Amino acid sequence: MKVLVAYASSEGQTRKIARWISDRIADSGHSVELASVADAAGIDFGRFDRVILAASIHVGHYQRAFTDFVSTEAKNMRGTQVLFLSISLAAAGHDAEDWTGLDRVLSDFCAATGWTPDKTEQIAGAYKPSQYDVFRRFVMRRIVAAKDPQAELDADKEYTDWQRLAEEVDDWLGL
Repeated sequence: MKVLVAYASSEGQTRKIARWISDRIADSGHSVELASVADAAGIDFGRFDRVILAASIHVGHYQRAFTDFVSTEAKNMRGTQVLFLSISLAAAGHDAEDWTGLDRVLSDFCAATGWTPDKTEQIAGAYKPSQYDVFRRFVMRRIVAAKDPQAELDADKEYTDWQRLAEEVDDWLGL
């Protein structure tokens, strides 16, 4: 099996997830190509048996590069099985309102791009104050303090559930 893993990342957690998935696929004996969406523009999706796309949500939207990529490549992806990994801090919690918001972001994205993935998984990301500008650090500190009162607000914290991610990807790929 040959798999494309393409991603858009802002602070690096989605890139880390994409690399980890690529290594997992390669370790299982399959061929994998890892690329940022900028480098995957114009790629021949017919070369791949499966595609995994990953992008993160910031302020209710996916990265512009990811939105542009999907809008441009939606027609070319038809007939290709695509798993979409939507990365966010909201996916780390159990708040129904947050999950409704994630569904709304995905629905709006699909409507705007004309693309619907075969399967979507909401994956918890990371809190990285070391990489935020002053404004984002202020906003994110407030959000994390409300959602995770035990969190150390000046320290980076990874919320990604690697075991769950492995199970979802392995199941989807049939590994």
